[in-house]
Amino acid sequence: MEPISLPEPGIPAGNSSSVAQEKFHVLLGVTGSVAALKLPLLVAELLKIPGLEVKVVTTERAKHFYNAQEIPVTLYGDEEEWQLWKGRSDPVLHIELRRWADLMVVAPLDANTLAKVANGICDNLLTCVIRAWDLSKPLLFCPAMNTAMWEHPITARHVEQLKAFGYMEIPCVVKKLVCGDEGQ
Repeated sequence: MEPISLPEPGIPAGNSSSVAQEKFHVLLGVTGSVAALKLPLLVAELLKIPGLEVKVVTTERAKHFYNAQEIPVTLYGDEEEWQLWKGRSDPVLHIELRRWADLMVVAPLDANTLAKVANGICDNLLTCVIRAWDLSKPLLFCPAMNTAMWEHPITARHVEQLKAFGYMEIPCVVKKLVCGDEGQ
């Protein structure tokens, strides 16, 4: 984990033009939807925004869809969660990431992780970060799945549950899917 930067002694934070502007921290979660192919593009576009710092939390299944070498920011997975913690006084990665982030975006959010989050299951780094999320900070989620999965009645219940937690949905787009189906 990176150390937390504090203002220079004797200079109140934000009161001097010589003090560097604090960055806005975005934690990007990526899950095992084929839409994870777009992760390198999404990170590149976010990094074009001045003052934004991005870190990525990935599920193991998401790793199938992108090349980690194409991601120019820190990438965390389940392995890092367990490597960091050795004893009682060590930091817990999912808590440190929750503290670091000003905003969390889960894009794409696959059907599996949607169901886990809606039901409180936290069995990987990403779902642990979400379960520990500070509800005073925004969390945006972008569902991405096959139309047949999207139209299943349980999906609407899961999406509504996430909204009830205070999370904000970025709706699916209609397009031709990788499998050849036309999205609805």
